[in-house]
Amino acid sequence: MALTACSPNQQIQADDAGPLRADVSGNMQATLRVLYVEADGFAYRNSAGELTGVTVEIMQEFKQWFERYHSVSLELEFVEEANWSVFYRRIQHAHGGVFGLGNVTITEARRDELQFSPPYMTNVAVLITPKNTPELSNFSEFGTVFADLQPMAFAGTLHETRITALRDQYQPGRDIRPATSNPEIITAVAEGGYYSYIDAYNYWRAVAEGAAIRHHSVGDEVGETFGIIMPHSNDWAPVLTAFFAADGGFIYTERYREIMTEHLGEALAQLLLEAAQSS
Repeated sequence: MALTACSPNQQIQADDAGPLRADVSGNMQATLRVLYVEADGFAYRNSAGELTGVTVEIMQEFKQWFERYHSVSLELEFVEEANWSVFYRRIQHAHGGVFGLGNVTITEARRDELQFSPPYMTNVAVLITPKNTPELSNFSEFGTVFADLQPMAFAGTLHETRITALRDQYQPGRDIRPATSNPEIITAVAEGGYYSYIDAYNYWRAVAEGAAIRHHSVGDEVGETFGIIMPHSNDWAPVLTAFFAADGGFIYTERYREIMTEHLGEALAQLLLEAAQSS
């Protein structure tokens, strides 16, 4: 599905002395379309029904930063997409000023398909099983400890790649049950019979809500990063990059820490901030 929105170059020209300059008189406006996949802490409705979250607030901070320096008023049009794979394809085939908030891992292969902002978070991928599963202290025990568990994976994500690699090495021939959401995975794993990979923030929230799942730290994978995605035709990408670089780097500011803590909680925010520093 093709989506269109204003280009910055309709109001702004490139300048050798800086990335942008106003090329209009009076009050100009531009509308940017922002697709998002609902995710607790990142893009969700609060008790008042307002859309908020880490990635939503980052886009709002970008809007405010841009408007401070340019005579253009930005409107962010948020559009929900329930299916992550459909969301990804919509961004990939969109046109112009379209952005995607879906906690998409930055990879070189995906750079061939779309553009990424600089990283807004470093992720920790965690291996989970039902709570009554013995702790996996070494992968040499995988075949024994996970013998009665079937692999399950979020289709189209790097977690699917991880699960496929584990299955191929330790359970060749075992079917992988596909999933289309993290809640689906958490529910299935908690009920018993499956193992999977999810992001650390999903694990923490699930445990806080009472999910009967276990985290096997031997399987932690740290270092992958998330970025805001855009179609290759989106020429707002350099502007978004400038925002992330301003003031010594947005993710190193106190405002970024406040956003992370507000929406993810202090302990999880600290874990992810430390992951960013160590990667």
